Amino acid sequence: MKICVPVKRVVDPYVKVIVKKDESGVETSGAKHAMNPFDEIALEQATKWQAQGLTEEIIAVSIGPQAVTETLRAALARGADKAIHIHTDKTLEPLHIAKILKKIAQDEQVDMIMMGKQAIDDDCSQTGPMLAALLDWPQATFVSAIEKQEDCLVCTREVDGGLQTLRVTIPSVITCDLRLNEPSPIPLPKIMKAKSKPLATIEVDTLGVDLTAKLQVEKVTSPAAKSPGVRVESVDSLLEQLRDKEKVLS
Repeated sequence: MKICVPVKRVVDPYVKVIVKKDESGVETSGAKHAMNPFDEIALEQATKWQAQGLTEEIIAVSIGPQAVTETLRAALARGADKAIHIHTDKTLEPLHIAKILKKIAQDEQVDMIMMGKQAIDDDCSQTGPMLAALLDWPQATFVSAIEKQEDCLVCTREVDGGLQTLRVTIPSVITCDLRLNEPSPIPLPKIMKAKSKPLATIEVDTLGVDLTAKLQVEKVTSPAAKSPGVRVESVDSLLEQLRDKEKVLS
C-alpha cells in the first residue's frame, strides 16, 4: 500500500499570531513556522503502519514557496520515503489544493491519502472532503482511531453525540484528529538520513490545474480582548453579577 501524506507549513502553534495592520491577513514574515500539527499526526500514523509492514511507501507532499522544503525535510526525517514539493508563490484555496493533490495521487498511483483534519492557519477543514469528492473515493473525517483490515479501514471518528465507527474501502481519504496519536520526537540520525532522501520539485503551472480564485478575504481581525474576572463572595452575588451587570440572565 502506498500512502500520500500532504503536509502544510504554518505559523508555529506556540507563537502569538499578529494580524497585519491593513487587516488583510496575519503577519507571517519573520514568524517561526512548523508542520501543521494535524498533518504531523497523519504522518505519525503512516509511519506506524510502515513499521508494522502495512504500507510500502510514504510520499509527503507540500504546496507553496521554496520555504516549504524545510517542512518536507522534517517529513522525511519523520519517516516519509520521498517528498514532492509543488512550487508556487500564489495563495491557494482549499479547492485548488484538492485539485493539485488529486493530480499527484493519480500520477503516483497511491492507495490512500492520510492528512490532517484541518490546517491551523485557516481552519477551513475543506481540503480532505473536496479531495475525496474529486477522486470519487470513500472518506472518513475527524478520525481518532483507525485499524487496517484486509481490504478496508475501520475508523472511529468524533462527532457531536460521541463516537461513530465507519468501515471504508481502500483507496480512501482519511483526515486525522488530535487523539489519533502523539507524534514522537525525531532522533538526530533520522534528521541526518533525511538529507539523502529524494525531494522532487514540480512547478504548479505544469500540472494543468485551474487556480482561478473563488474566495476573497474581506477582513481579518484579532479576537476581542477578554474582560478581567471578578471575584464574588456568594452564589447570590454571582447571580446578581450575571443578571444585572453581564445581562446573561433574565
